Amino acid sequence: MRIALSQICTGPDPKANLELIRTRTAEAARAGARLAVFPEAAMACFGTPLAEVAEPLDGPWAAEVRRIAEAEGVAVVAGMFTPGEGGRVANTLLAAGPGVDAGYDKIHLYDAFGYTESSAVSAGSRPVAIDVDGVRIGLATCYDVRFPELFRAYADLGAHAVLLAASWGAGPGKREQWRLLTRARALDATVWVAAVDQADPAAAGVRVPDPAAPTGIGHSALIGPDGTVREELGAEPGLLVADIDPGEVARVRGALPVLANRRPDAVPPPAAG
Repeated sequence: MRIALSQICTGPDPKANLELIRTRTAEAARAGARLAVFPEAAMACFGTPLAEVAEPLDGPWAAEVRRIAEAEGVAVVAGMFTPGEGGRVANTLLAAGPGVDAGYDKIHLYDAFGYTESSAVSAGSRPVAIDVDGVRIGLATCYDVRFPELFRAYADLGAHAVLLAASWGAGPGKREQWRLLTRARALDATVWVAAVDQADPAAAGVRVPDPAAPTGIGHSALIGPDGTVREELGAEPGLLVADIDPGEVARVRGALPVLANRRPDAVPPPAAG
C-alpha cells in the first residue's frame, strides 16, 4: 500500500491549514497514495489557544477534511483538537476517507521537558486501529512513541503498521531521540512505523505564536518492521511517498518472533498502587 507522509508547518488559523491539507492530499493522490498522513496539530499549531479552535469530530473542520478525502479518493489522517473534559481539549487524530471514519485521542500527554500538555489537554483511554485496503493500521501521537506497550498492543490487534503523527519539541538531543524511538518502536512490535512530524518552522520560514511550544523538527520517516529507516525527509516541508508491504511484517516476525517469545507469566505488569 502506498502512503504519503505530509510534513507541513501549520499556523494558528484552522482554515488556512485546511488549504495545506487540500493541496497535499491532491499531491498524494496524484502520486498514487491510498493514505495521506498529516502531523499532530494539523488543525492549529501548539501555542494557539486550543479551546478556542476545538471542534467535535462532526464539526465543520472535520467535515471539510472528509470532503477532501472523498474528493481525492484517499484516506486522510490529520491531527486536530476536539472538546475534552473540564474545559480542556482532546488531542485527536481524525481518520477519514472511503471506508474510514474514526478518531483517536492521544493517550500519553507531553508533561515533560518543561511543557505541561495536560494543563490544556485531557488524555484518551483506548487504542484505535483503522483498515485501509486490507492493511490494519494503528494510530498514535507524538509522546506516545515513548511507550512501547501501545505499539505492542497494536501488534496484538493485528496491525501491520502504526501511524505516528507528531509535533516534536525541539531541543538538545531531541532529533536523535526521535530517530531512536521511532526505530525502536518498529522493532519492538515488528510493525511498520510511519512517523510524520511538523516541519521545523525555522526551515519553513514560518513564525510561530509561541516559540516555547512543541512545533516540530521535521525528519518524518518510514521505518520497516526490522527497525531500518527506509525513507526520511529533512527539516523543511516535504512529501514522502513510499510503499508499505504487509507481507514483510510476517517475514520479519518469522525471523524475529519477539511477540511470540514474550513471557508475561515471568514479567507481569506492575500491580496497581
